[in-house]
Amino acid sequence: MILLDPHNLSRPYSDDRSREVMQKAIEFFETKGKRALKEDDRERVWYDDFLAFVKQERLFATTLTPAEYGAEDARWDTWRNCEFAEILGFYGLHYWYTWQVSILGLGPIWMSDNEAVKKRTAELLEDGGIFAFGLSERAHGADVYSTDMHLIPQDDGTYIARGEKYYIGNGNKAALVSTFGKIDGTDDYVFFVVDSQHPNYECKRNVVNAQSYVSNYALHDYPVREEDIIHRGKDAWNAALNTVNVGKFNLGWASIGICTHAMYEAVRHAANRELYGQRVTDFPHVKQLFSDAYARLVAMKLVALRASDYMRVAGPDDRRYLLYNPVVKMKVTTQGEDVINHLWDVIAAKGFESDMYFEMAARDIRALPKLEGTVHVNIALIIKFMPNFFFNPETYEEVGRRDEPTSDDYLFNQGATRGLGQIRFHDYKPVFDAVDLPNVKVFSEQIAILKELSQAAPPGESQRNDVDFLLAVGELFTLVVYAQLFLENAAIYSIPDDLIDQVFDVFIRDFSAFALQLYGKPSSTEVQMEHCIRMIKKPVPDADRYERIWSKDVLPLKDCYEMNP
Repeated sequence: MILLDPHNLSRPYSDDRSREVMQKAIEFFETKGKRALKEDDRERVWYDDFLAFVKQERLFATTLTPAEYGAEDARWDTWRNCEFAEILGFYGLHYWYTWQVSILGLGPIWMSDNEAVKKRTAELLEDGGIFAFGLSERAHGADVYSTDMHLIPQDDGTYIARGEKYYIGNGNKAALVSTFGKIDGTDDYVFFVVDSQHPNYECKRNVVNAQSYVSNYALHDYPVREEDIIHRGKDAWNAALNTVNVGKFNLGWASIGICTHAMYEAVRHAANRELYGQRVTDFPHVKQLFSDAYARLVAMKLVALRASDYMRVAGPDDRRYLLYNPVVKMKVTTQGEDVINHLWDVIAAKGFESDMYFEMAARDIRALPKLEGTVHVNIALIIKFMPNFFFNPETYEEVGRRDEPTSDDYLFNQGATRGLGQIRFHDYKPVFDAVDLPNVKVFSEQIAILKELSQAAPPGESQRNDVDFLLAVGELFTLVVYAQLFLENAAIYSIPDDLIDQVFDVFIRDFSAFALQLYGKPSSTEVQMEHCIRMIKKPVPDADRYERIWSKDVLPLKDCYEMNP
């Protein structure tokens, strides 16, 4: 089974320590139990027990320290970190969040040439430390061009830091906060590290009403030495954006974990409830909602796994991950919202009850597309790759499943963030042509019409400046890339044809809905509208296939997993 089942951890691991890390994390939450988990969430209890356990078992030290700086079992292994992120998300977004924002805080450090800070960081991780990423500001959000944090040079060669940061996870307890600003009186960006417990560091408040601590902090003439500076100028700018490439990828994995737990709970509830003399799971609309949720969830996981393969093979001559990464950040997280919506339509008011995991899932799944900023930020990035993706393919060696136990050092040596329009991709068409299934063929026809549209009636000058119009085009293109990644991994993970065709049944309906949106845009032309009408297609129905998926894959989830009380 492709979905995580904590009571049956069947995923293969390349080493004993990786399996131990996952098993230990699961044991912590199952021992804690759902009742205590929910109570801590309601009371917004800071998770000292979890962080003490992390320190005791060296969980962050193992997973977040590059091999060069850590113990023998330590490495920055993207495949392993995907699994860990999924498990944390499965039990609660807050636990995932403290790990996630530690990754963001560590990014600029591991990307730097400051060996003293890196060695100190490795020691802090071994001591159970968590970290923070001081980038956003209240007035500017994540606009890294604008910053009111300043390093002011002093006569003795040191600096003092003045300014505030806003929406900074772990800002209350971080061992080090990687802080972005400018050197006063210049246009030079800078990253430096500060200690959240220093007297000149003020943690002003938690800006959210949640168990996680999302801080507003201020530096009041905070003393900064030359050895506390980790990046200057363009290197600081690149470190900010490249850290997002590494860290925000995990948003998709939190969604996958949340949806998987919610799926088990929802199917179990519905399968054990009767209405009007029959099981809730016997109603046709319920079967459809659960089947769509399952298809979407399987696709989410396979796409995110496949994107991690491309992150692991990345290098100066292969930067395809810079497309696949925002696809995970945007598409997997919004698909997570769809999954929860499907499940909620079935369990209805039960989803509000305080003893249900689902109550947390329904709230937290909304956060993940927003933690990246907004969906349009990622679509605006994704659409830059569209011309080369469709019309200028490159030949690469085939990328297989990359689950080997190695440290992904390139992620901390990504270099300049320019030149996205020059990145080229392998030809998508053979991936689709190799699959002889009815709904894959229909979807391929939709892709061909989109490609034709981009040649026959590309966005005009005014449309290129119309974000609303471009977002509609971007949704269509994103789904093409998403479907390609799914198909590639379906072959690697030997996904049955029935399930592949059922997933593409969903993809076709989604593509048609996006085509209708583009058709309805005020600025769409007659030629563009004609192409949109042609893109609207109906999946090929197969009642036998649908019933096999329901009886073999979906309904059995009712007996798969239930969290310890």
